[in-house]
Amino acid sequence: MNTAPDYIEKNRKSWNQRTEVHVESEFYDIPGFLSGKSSLKEIELHMLGDVKGKTILHLQCHFGQDSLSLARMGAKVTGADLSDKAIEKAKELNTQMGLDADFICCDIYDLPKHLDKQFDIVFTTYGTIGWLPDLDKWAGIISHYLKPGGQFIFVDFHPVLWMFDDAVEKVGYNYFNDGPIEETQDGTYADKSAPMKIEYVGWNHSISEVVNNLIKNGLEIDSLEEFDYSPYNIFANPVEVERGKFRVAHHGNRIPLVYSIMAHKHQ
Repeated sequence: MNTAPDYIEKNRKSWNQRTEVHVESEFYDIPGFLSGKSSLKEIELHMLGDVKGKTILHLQCHFGQDSLSLARMGAKVTGADLSDKAIEKAKELNTQMGLDADFICCDIYDLPKHLDKQFDIVFTTYGTIGWLPDLDKWAGIISHYLKPGGQFIFVDFHPVLWMFDDAVEKVGYNYFNDGPIEETQDGTYADKSAPMKIEYVGWNHSISEVVNNLIKNGLEIDSLEEFDYSPYNIFANPVEVERGKFRVAHHGNRIPLVYSIMAHKHQ
């Protein structure tokens, strides 16, 4: 496995920087969230169904909006994230909202050192696995925390998208995982004009890499869907084709932007 040295600390610092901007951004709209707006999108809500009374582990939960949205729906939720600033904010929101979600700050590969229970659902969405070098280990964590018959819910940006440059015009990266991608960015997707410079390390993962590692670790794939839109407006030259559905204008519906996987752990 080709791993950049100190990638965890570099990425933790980058997400601490992002969190400070994100909590104040219109993108995350904390006032609207506190007044009752759910942060969950149509794709994952359809996959989740009724979660009342279910236990959910949310991997890479950022500052907890989706975790807390699930808690509002009646689930008992545990969120985990690398960023200490994000987890501090998640705990603050949890208290402010009078919910009983739990939050753990750690690299998810180290989660077994901090959490010893199994869940009905493991949940992770939008911009998560690109921060992880080893999907075999990732899938092992998912399997470890699922009860027999438990469900894995996954939504992420499509790996075809990650092949393109920032303008989504030219292919600049390998579709397949050929090692760490070390980059520096001005601003953040939630506020591209924010006066900040972020250094981070990521990895591209093909769909076959994701699916085969899940299967290898005892999960059975129930569905794999691809979508020609994103529920988040984070791309260059965006166009809103329906309310809450965004595409890259110069590509139209010709490229996939998001994909989802539902799977369950063998009994």
